[in-house]
Amino acid sequence: MLLSPVGSGFKNTDVTGLDYAKGFAMKDHNGQPRKLEDFRGKAVVVFFGYTHCPDVCPTTMAEMANVMQQLGPQAERVQVLFVTVDPERDTPQLLSQYVPAFHPSFLGLIGDKAETEKIAKDFRVFYQKVNGKDGGYTMDHTAGSYVFDPQGRIRLFVRHGQGTEPIVHDLKLLLSEAGGK
Repeated sequence: MLLSPVGSGFKNTDVTGLDYAKGFAMKDHNGQPRKLEDFRGKAVVVFFGYTHCPDVCPTTMAEMANVMQQLGPQAERVQVLFVTVDPERDTPQLLSQYVPAFHPSFLGLIGDKAETEKIAKDFRVFYQKVNGKDGGYTMDHTAGSYVFDPQGRIRLFVRHGQGTEPIVHDLKLLLSEAGGK
């Protein structure tokens, strides 16, 4: 990943110009086909996780809900997408309950195994099933989010667990670049 250039003003990792993570085509938790282009005009935050996650996923989703609250009216220009890395358990019905519970505008994205592998590969996101002793399993996965600007260009990688201030700061910068207050 690229480091933030001097003067960029971003607090998260500036990945502007990456030659990957260029988009996606998956269904949302309502069954509607979605592509990155559907959200033109909004900053888009893409997080990979799963609903049975005991820590990182609910923490990240709650953090993003707090970001939306802190953005106030600007939150209408931000779309958070939760891409499941566990399509085996994360049904559209489960995603439709889990994801909007954090914020009503959040959307869950789901694909079959091949679609999930493709988006993970395209975004260079790691995920792996880890079998438990009780017959269940967890998923190891990359704990971070990609942020696209309102023109649909990849701009930032946000690491998990840093709090809301750097995310709010950077989203406001991206939204102001796009000509809004």
